[in-house]
Amino acid sequence: MEYIIAQEQNNVGIITFNRNDSLNAVCLDMLKEIAGQLEVYDRDEGIGAVILRGSEKAFAAGIDLNEISVRKNESSRFLEEYRQTFKRIRNIRKPLIAAVSGYALGIGCELAATCDILLAADNARFGQPEITLGCIAGFGGTQMLTRAIGKAKAMEMILTGRAMNAEEAERAGLVSRIVPLANLFEDAQATAEKIASMPGEAVLLAKDSVKYAQNTGIDDGIDYEGKNGQICLSSQDFAESLQAFIEKRQPNFRNR
Repeated sequence: MEYIIAQEQNNVGIITFNRNDSLNAVCLDMLKEIAGQLEVYDRDEGIGAVILRGSEKAFAAGIDLNEISVRKNESSRFLEEYRQTFKRIRNIRKPLIAAVSGYALGIGCELAATCDILLAADNARFGQPEITLGCIAGFGGTQMLTRAIGKAKAMEMILTGRAMNAEEAERAGLVSRIVPLANLFEDAQATAEKIASMPGEAVLLAKDSVKYAQNTGIDDGIDYEGKNGQICLSSQDFAESLQAFIEKRQPNFRNR
């Protein structure tokens, strides 16, 4: 792989963006590498969660404008490839943790917002500055940002191009937690390992239920949650957890 580095540690997949010379500007081939590796981890029973990270200066500072300029005459088909690749990332079942330091702008902000848990270093900055180029966010930014932080703040950021720092992003609900830059990856790894230690099927169903809540009413969502909960109650891991509780020992989960 040319644009990312993939590693595994303690049942956690780690994807590091590797275009530091361009502040991890995202080109189409880079996005496809990210999606492809996430799909590999999604199929791997030994991986329980995945971390996405960039460099200290930039998670991803935007889209590769050089590539956009070269391929502007095929923009409709070209950008549709981006959208379809993003859809592959949104369809990953296992939990995704974004460890964001530095700039997460444009497509970088969209990549971070696609993740399930977003940990921000104290130097992180988030924004959708496409309006300054006479464009708008094209890969879910207007939708995900509005769902995460509400219409008023999303509208201001999208219409002015203003970026928010880590503290504002946490107050607005975009960021799960702020972590000192020096501790960001260690904290992300600990969070991912904690998730990976849980019963795998329950983790997938929990993520699925939370995602469903974003697009439905409360009654429909509770019904959906109940169906997923019933699957958990019928699992071998739930039976094992009850037996372990009775026997006063740690459960031996098998993700079944």
